Amino acid sequence: MNIPYRSIRGMHDLLPVDTCILSQIEEKIKNTLNNYAYFEIRFPIVEETGLFEKAIGNNTDIIHKEMYNFYDKKKKKISLRPEGTVSCIRACIQNNIFYNSPVQKFWYHGPMFRYERPQKGRFRQFHQLGVECFGLKSTIIDYEIILLTLKIWEQLKILPYLKLEINSIGSIQDRKNFSLDLQIFFKKHISQLSSHEKYLLSNNPIRILDSKNSNIIQLLKSAPILNSYLSLSANIRFNKLCRLLNQANINYVVNKQLVRGLDYYNDTVFEWTSDILGAQKALCAGGRYDSLIKYLGGKNNPAIGFAIGMDRLYILKKTVYQLDHRALFIDINILFLESVYAVLAINISEKLRLLWPHLKINTYLKTIKKNNYTKFSKQVKSKFLLILSSDTLNLNKIIVQDLISQKKTIISFNRIFQNPCMFKNQ
Repeated sequence: MNIPYRSIRGMHDLLPVDTCILSQIEEKIKNTLNNYAYFEIRFPIVEETGLFEKAIGNNTDIIHKEMYNFYDKKKKKISLRPEGTVSCIRACIQNNIFYNSPVQKFWYHGPMFRYERPQKGRFRQFHQLGVECFGLKSTIIDYEIILLTLKIWEQLKILPYLKLEINSIGSIQDRKNFSLDLQIFFKKHISQLSSHEKYLLSNNPIRILDSKNSNIIQLLKSAPILNSYLSLSANIRFNKLCRLLNQANINYVVNKQLVRGLDYYNDTVFEWTSDILGAQKALCAGGRYDSLIKYLGGKNNPAIGFAIGMDRLYILKKTVYQLDHRALFIDINILFLESVYAVLAINISEKLRLLWPHLKINTYLKTIKKNNYTKFSKQVKSKFLLILSSDTLNLNKIIVQDLISQKKTIISFNRIFQNPCMFKNQ
C-alpha cells in the first residue's frame, strides 16, 4: 500500500481559495506602499549563515533553535532566511545602493523560515511583507512609518480590531546597563527560572522579558524596568513620538515589556496586536536599527522598518469578515455541445481575450451533453456561459447565459465581439 506524501509539519499549502483572497489583500497593501513612494526589492531565500549570526545575535532563539541551516555541495554553510531586514541590507550594500542616495525606501514580500512549534498563526514556513526606510534619523520618520501601517489597516478595514503598542529600548549602552541589573535581579529568583531562562540569564537576560512562564510574568512586576535606564536623548525622542501620535489622535499604549526578539533594534519599537489572533497576537512589528548597516559592512546609515505577518493577517480577515470569494469566479466559460466546435470555441476565446484582457475567460475543452449544460451552469463558478450548439450556430447565433441574473439570451454571433456592454456583470 502506497502511503501518500504530506506537506512537512509547519508548512502548508495555499489553495486557490486562499491565494485569490491573499492577492486582493496584497494588492491593497502594495497600492498603499506605492502611494508612500516605497519600491519593491527582491533577494534570495538562502543566505550565508554567518550573515544572520552576525546581525541577529548569537544569543537569540532564532540563531540557537530556529534556523534552517545546511551545507551546500561546496561545504558552505547556508540558511533559509528567518527574516527579511538583514537580507535587504546585504543586497543594498552589495549593490552600492546606499552610495547612490542615502535615503532609500523599499518593500519586499515572501516566505521566511523558522523551526518553531507550529500553532495557530505561527508556522515554520511563514509569509512576511516587510518595509524598510534607510537614511533618516529624525523621530518624524518613526511617526510616518506608524502612519503608514495605520493607513494599511484602514484600507483593509481592520483598524478597529488592532491595538498599537510602542516602547523605547534606548541605545545599546542603555540596554547593557539595564541588562546587568536585570541579571542581578533574576539571580535572586533563579529557582523560578526554567533551564532555558537560566541559559538566557548568563547570555542575554533581556530575552527573559519575552517569557510566557507564569512565574516570570509575576516576577516582572517587581523587576527593573528598561525605561528607567534610558538616556536623556532616548527619552526626548520617545516623548516627541508620543506627542506626535497624540496630536494625530492615534490610540496607542506604552508597553514597557516590549523589547522585540532581535538584538539589532534601538530606540523606537512597536507592534500592532489583536486579541482575536490568540496567543500569537502580533500582526505587525518593527522599530529602529540605526547601527546595523554599518555593523554589516556598509556606511553609517540610520534605519527603521516593520514586517507584517501575512498568515496572521489572513486569519484575522477571515475571522472578522465574510471574505469575498468572487475572485475565484471565471468571467466567461465557453462550452460546446458538439466536439466539432472545439477549435471554434478556442478561437472565440482568443478573440475575446484581446477585447477584454482583464477578464478570466476559459474554454471548457470537454463536450457538454445538450441536456447537461443547465446542470453544469449550477456547478461551475462562472458569471457568463457562451454555449456553442449547431441549433443556433446554423442560424449564425450563440447562446449567452448570465448566471448572475439567470437570464438566457440567443444573439447574433458577431454581436459578442461588437457590444462592449455584453458582459456588464463582469
